[in-house]
Parts: sequence; structure tokens; C-alpha cells
Amino acid sequence: MKVGRYMSEKNNKRAKKERIVLSKADRRKKIKSSFVAYAMLLPAFVFLFLFTLYPVGSSIYSSLFKDNLSVITPQFVGLKNYAGLAKDVVFVQSFKNNLLIAAVTVPVSIILSVSMALFTDKIRIGKAFARTAFFYPTILPMVAVANIWLFIYTPGYGLLGQLGFDLRILSDPKKAIWGIIVMLIWKQAGYLMIFYISGLQGISGELYEAAKLDGASPFQIFRSITWPLLRPTTIYVSIISLTNAYKMVDHLYIMTKGGPNNTTNMLLYYIFQTGFDFWDAGRASAMTVVLVAMLLVITGVQFFTQDKNTYYS
Repeated sequence: MKVGRYMSEKNNKRAKKERIVLSKADRRKKIKSSFVAYAMLLPAFVFLFLFTLYPVGSSIYSSLFKDNLSVITPQFVGLKNYAGLAKDVVFVQSFKNNLLIAAVTVPVSIILSVSMALFTDKIRIGKAFARTAFFYPTILPMVAVANIWLFIYTPGYGLLGQLGFDLRILSDPKKAIWGIIVMLIWKQAGYLMIFYISGLQGISGELYEAAKLDGASPFQIFRSITWPLLRPTTIYVSIISLTNAYKMVDHLYIMTKGGPNNTTNMLLYYIFQTGFDFWDAGRASAMTVVLVAMLLVITGVQFFTQDKNTYYS
């Protein structure tokens, strides 16, 4: 009995030592794998800090100071720059213009890009040509796109003028904003189409075959199979198109410069004007913080509300 108890205790001690050795080896392996993972993520974190976190933090700090041509050194004013934005007529107009552009371009671009993706996925002849034609506006530089549409809208010798339509779009306060909206949709729809083409290729053909055997119509197939399975793509695409609606600078500078009477002015372009034309860094920083915060809130709400009802295969 004593010999058996001794052997049992000896085996227990040996097993305990082996577990300690294994736990140390697992710990070293885990530390090594974690170090490799963080080392690979380090370049991305560096770029994130340098080009996102640091500029945002610097803008928040600068927005608390009065920094324009009326002062030699920046003066701390707290939240006065933010309070002044509500009284800024141009800022309010730019804010409304951006809301209108986002409310129109996001859904229209998504509908158009889904339609183009379905069209190019179904056709058998000229599929590559159709996709290239739809995607071509995306690869054009912003300056070139602005000049193309400036030529189209120019009265008299422009494309619309030569076709007999004397609309004077960019000089009309009621029509100018819609001219910008049409241009933005034309520019980004082909880019969004690429994501939907990728999403369509990830849907199993067996689902379509089963639906056809059940006698489902093309519309029923799209509503019950295609569109629900494209929801992850739609979340990503909607965030991209929303961001595009708020980052217009090049187009406006060439086409309208925010006119006529600020009816086409946008937040980002007004920030550029305030900071570099009027040399008011404090107010420009405050507008930047408002813009970033608004985009974060909108995209966050949009992502988390839609993600709950999204199916991921």
C-alpha cells in the first residue's frame, strides 16, 4: 500500500511538472504569435495615427482657440467657435446642401450600381466591354470629371446647348445643386458596381435553381435571395457613398466655387475656404470636428442597425 501510494504521488508530481512545462511552452508560443501579429499590424497603426488620429486630435485642440488674422498668437476661447457655427449662414447652407446630396446620391447610386451589376452578370456577349464602360468614369481624375461636366452644362457651346437644351444649370440657384448630384452619381456608380459584382459571384447558383424549380419569378428571386444576400455589400457600399457625398472639393472648385450664392457649397469646401482663403484656422477646425463627428455617428448608426439584420454566409 505504501509503495502504491508513493508511486501515485510520484506520478502526480511528474504530471504536474509536465503540465507546468507545457503551460510555459504554450505561453511562449502565444506570446510569440501575438508579437508577430502586432508587428504585422504596426504599419497600419502608424498610418492610422499619423493620418487619422493625430489630425483629428489636432483639429479638436485647434478648434478651442481663436486663430485668425485678427490675433498674433492663438487665444483660447473654449467652445465659442462651435457656438458661432449656428449663426454662420454659409455653414448652415453648406450643411443642408450636404444632407440633400447624401439623401439623393446614396440610394440612387446603390440602385443604379445594383442594376448595372445584375445587367453585366446576366449578359453573355460583351460582358467585359459593358463592365469596362460602366467602370470607366471611376478611373478618370476628379479634375477631368469636373471639366467634362462643366463642358456638358456650359450654355451655348456645351453638349446640352448643342443639343438645343439651353438650361443654364450651373448658373441657376435652383438647378445647380442637382447638376452636382448627377455628376457625383455618374462618377461613383461604376465603382460601387464592382462590389456588387463580387457579391453576386458569392451567391450559390443552387439557390437560384431551387427558386426556379419552385416557380419563382425574377422579381421574387431578387427580393427573396439576391437582395438579402447582398446586404453585407450594401452596408459597405452605403458607407462609401455617404463618405463620397461629404468629400467634394475638386469638383466644386472647378465648376461652381460654391455658387451661385452658396447654393452648391459643401462642408468640406467651406472648411477649405475658411482655413485657406479667410485664414481662420480655429473656425475651420471646429467645422472639421463637427463634420467628422457627424460622419462617425451616421456611419455607426447605419452599420450597427443594418448589421443586426444581415446574413453572413
